[in-house]
Amino acid sequence: MKVEILGVGCAKCNGLYELARKVLQDEGIEAELVKVDRLDAILKAGVMMVPGLVIDGVVVCAGVVPKPDKLAAWLREAAHK
Repeated sequence: MKVEILGVGCAKCNGLYELARKVLQDEGIEAELVKVDRLDAILKAGVMMVPGLVIDGVVVCAGVVPKPDKLAAWLREAAHK
C-alpha cells in the first residue's frame, strides 16, 4: 500500500504526515509513506487545497487533517483490499 501526503511543508501538511506515520505504526499496517511537495504533482492529483491524503492513487481527503479514528479506518480498509 502507498500512502501519499500532498503538501508544501505547512504545519497541517507536516501534522498529517506525522499522524499517518503514527496511525500506521499503531495499527501495525505496512505501507510506503511518502511526502509529495512538488506543486505540479499536487495539482496533477487534483488537489487544490493542502494537505491532501492519497491512498493507493485515490485522493481520500484534501484541505483538512482528518481525525485519527477516521484516518485509521481509511488505512485499515485500504490494507484489506
